[in-house]
Amino acid sequence: MTAATECGSRFDTARQVADAVLFEGYVLYPYRASAAKNRLRWQFGVLVPPAWAPAHGEHSFQRTEILMEPRGEATLFLELRFLHGRRRTVQRLRADGGFEEVAELRLPDRILVPWDEGTEERVELAVPVASLTGDGVVLPFSRPAGEESEPVRDAEGAVIGRLVRRTAEAEGVLRVSATALEGPYRVLRLTAVVENTSPWTPGDPDAAREAALPRSLVGAHLLLGVSAGSFLSMTDPPEWARGAVAACENRHTWPVLAGGPGRTDVVLSSPIILEDHPAIAPESAGAMYDALEIDEILALRTATLTEEEKREARGTDARAAAVIELAESMPPEVLERLHGAVRGLRDITGPDAFDGPPELSELPSEEAVFRPDTPWWDPAGADPAGPPPDRITVEGVPVGVGSRVLLRPGLRRTDAQDLFLQGCAALVEAVLHDVDGGVHLAVTVEGDPGADIRREQGRFLYFQPDEVTPLEDA
Repeated sequence: MTAATECGSRFDTARQVADAVLFEGYVLYPYRASAAKNRLRWQFGVLVPPAWAPAHGEHSFQRTEILMEPRGEATLFLELRFLHGRRRTVQRLRADGGFEEVAELRLPDRILVPWDEGTEERVELAVPVASLTGDGVVLPFSRPAGEESEPVRDAEGAVIGRLVRRTAEAEGVLRVSATALEGPYRVLRLTAVVENTSPWTPGDPDAAREAALPRSLVGAHLLLGVSAGSFLSMTDPPEWARGAVAACENRHTWPVLAGGPGRTDVVLSSPIILEDHPAIAPESAGAMYDALEIDEILALRTATLTEEEKREARGTDARAAAVIELAESMPPEVLERLHGAVRGLRDITGPDAFDGPPELSELPSEEAVFRPDTPWWDPAGADPAGPPPDRITVEGVPVGVGSRVLLRPGLRRTDAQDLFLQGCAALVEAVLHDVDGGVHLAVTVEGDPGADIRREQGRFLYFQPDEVTPLEDA
């Protein structure tokens, strides 16, 4: 097996998530080039030419540091992946046999428009871990400029135009090194730096981002694997390694354990922050390029596009066309799976949790909380002891509807909007209990001119008991 083949097979599972990172935001609903959200492209992992970066607040490099415990004569496998922009223009055939650029070319099934495509690029490296100490390994790479054309034919097969794709030259360098850490264990701090070194300099210091993108490394990320040994988690390291993990410097990227649950020999260093062992939901029927949205909503919205909008989407990009076909061909049972899923079920009467959802034959016959005829979300499965209390005790003071409280949002589960309410007085409108036994206080802020509207619509602000301090009752 060649180094490239072994590298590829090792990363097969992790690459599913890496693909989602690479193409995140590539083309967004409604999947048309004319849509406003598709006019500002590529937001994640964009490494721009160094001459353009400082004046525009973007960066030309990313740095990954993670701890590695190699065993024996271990080999490090590394794969850098990114998109190389390719500018596509549309040309129409003139009567004299020449071509002229046009804003669109209309065909029965699609409307071709100018668009920036992205071609996937890889830089692969396999190197003995022992050779990474000291200066390490430096691997320059480049992607040449080029131009190619594709004829556009009508229903009868006659050429009516062409698509011209132009690619600008992009250059970069990959630097990999390792430093041994002091201590009783053989631990190395692995450093991998990806840098855009394209010599392009904009003639205009205020050149737009569109001028830099064809020479950028878009969606850049790394897959790392070790043939013998393991990597340490950056979010949940062993106690003895916490100090060394905290000293690692990661810039514009974040490494997580990947390759499947329990594996520690593969890492994905991503410009989008992920948790260890990320995975694509098994219900997902295909890529929709927007992980911030829900597949079910995207599929339903895409299916409601007009035929004209679908024609433009099909002509925008092959990936956009695939989304349209996916939404139109999705059978009801597949769409139903997107509506929701239960990942696990717990038996609160026993010491262990279900790994579920299990087969019914695997459930304890009498002690299981899960009952097919009474789902956990059904009110019939509620505690028969009676309704939950409408008042709770906070700091020794009863708090319920009509109580006044001081808001002090907690940083670990709040958002920026809640932080603006720090120190504000509020009126408790309801005490709510969720199915997991949690308590939430629905409140309106004193002095809010929209408080009456919130009460009419039932749209309150919600805080947990440890995020409020009781004041005197109204």
